[in-house]
Amino acid sequence: MNEAAHSEQSRSGCPPGLPRRRFLAGLAAGALLPAAGGSRAIAAGEDLHFVHAFGETTLSKPAQRVISLGYTTQDPLLALGVRPVAIRQWFGSFPYGVWPWAQPLLGDAKPAMISGEVSMELVASLAPDLIVGIGSGISEAEYAVLSQIAPVLMQPAGLPAYGMPWDELTLMLGRAVGKAALAEELVASSRQKFADARQRHPDWTGKTAVCAYNYGGETGAFSGFDTRARFLKELGFQPPPKLVELANPDVFYTPLSPEDLSPLDADLLVWISSFDVVPDIVALPMRRTLRAHKEGREVLAGAIVAGALSFGSVLSLPFALEQLEADIALALDGDPSTAARSSITAGLAP
Repeated sequence: MNEAAHSEQSRSGCPPGLPRRRFLAGLAAGALLPAAGGSRAIAAGEDLHFVHAFGETTLSKPAQRVISLGYTTQDPLLALGVRPVAIRQWFGSFPYGVWPWAQPLLGDAKPAMISGEVSMELVASLAPDLIVGIGSGISEAEYAVLSQIAPVLMQPAGLPAYGMPWDELTLMLGRAVGKAALAEELVASSRQKFADARQRHPDWTGKTAVCAYNYGGETGAFSGFDTRARFLKELGFQPPPKLVELANPDVFYTPLSPEDLSPLDADLLVWISSFDVVPDIVALPMRRTLRAHKEGREVLAGAIVAGALSFGSVLSLPFALEQLEADIALALDGDPSTAARSSITAGLAP
């Protein structure tokens, strides 16, 4: 994958090869807020019965050989102690598509990798007893073919292809692999980490914050249902009013005029970066007009943390919080010199 493609994915969270117009209709890479509507997994005799966007799926017993077709579903599976027999490659060059926050859970497993379009022959050759299609973008026709190989799980009806909240996804997969209690513990633990952070920083509640990007000459903000925007919301922040006025609730990002970046002027400005885009952020002329810049209230989410925010999973969100909390605190302590000393924000100076 070339750096331009990687940069676009880091900015948009869009799976590789997926046209932006198609992707905009559905992305939410995971949400920190409790789900509305939700998936339904009920016991039907001794079976597990799931109702979803493409119909119904029944498992006669908890799955063991699982293929992870969703671009991020390897995370909750690994958290549940299930090492997928195949993983869908999204972006990044990490072995087997597993990022640092999940690598220890992969152990010595060597799952097959699925890149680009799904090879039905490869899937069939792996003899799975469950295929996780949530967050994969597969069509209903592809679902029908895959269902002839093994049971396939999809997102609940009413949710976009990439919009199943992280907590509900974890609980659904927990039921499917026979680890419902562990799934509940994982979700509760992740939620508690954010609750603890809010308690450590009560002054964050009510302050404004925004995650911004700069890619290919376009500068903008992640907004609405995007996982990066909701990450800030879960910490007690709210979006700047000017950004709220501009944002389209059906789109996960808001492009801005290069002559007017004032919608980014929040109490906290988090730049989402990847590889070679940091110099472009530093060079933005209108960035220097922002109070957040002048007063040292910027934080740089580097490539790994940006990836964690994009994955938006039960594993990656606590990782992102651990990496960003201290720098956010430095940015908001009222002393620009402390923010400048931050190992992360140093990348944005001046």
